[in-house]
Amino acid sequence: MNKEHDIRPWGAYWVLEDTGTYKVKRIEVEPGHQLSYQYHHHRSEVWVIIEGHAEVILEGEVIDCPPGKVVQIPQGARHRIRNAGNEKVVFVEVQLGSYFGEDDIVRLDDDYERA
Repeated sequence: MNKEHDIRPWGAYWVLEDTGTYKVKRIEVEPGHQLSYQYHHHRSEVWVIIEGHAEVILEGEVIDCPPGKVVQIPQGARHRIRNAGNEKVVFVEVQLGSYFGEDDIVRLDDDYERA
């Protein structure tokens, strides 16, 4: 079975499962990189850090995230993940909601100047 995979400026992701009610991704963030500060209209997310040491910014609050840390991101909450370490950060993202398209990413701040 072919899994959706995409390379991004900050790392890469693989879609592990995609249904009508949830989507699961494995996401890798390279050292010194971060995802955009963003929110979603149609989904909430749960992140489980499995490798590396991340910082999650959730509604302006910085959360220290070693392996095993679980972060719940409510629908509409502003969030991003940052890899300030020297090792790759790997996490599993479970999206829950009614729509999971990449066009439901509302970017508020982005290091790579994406809209």
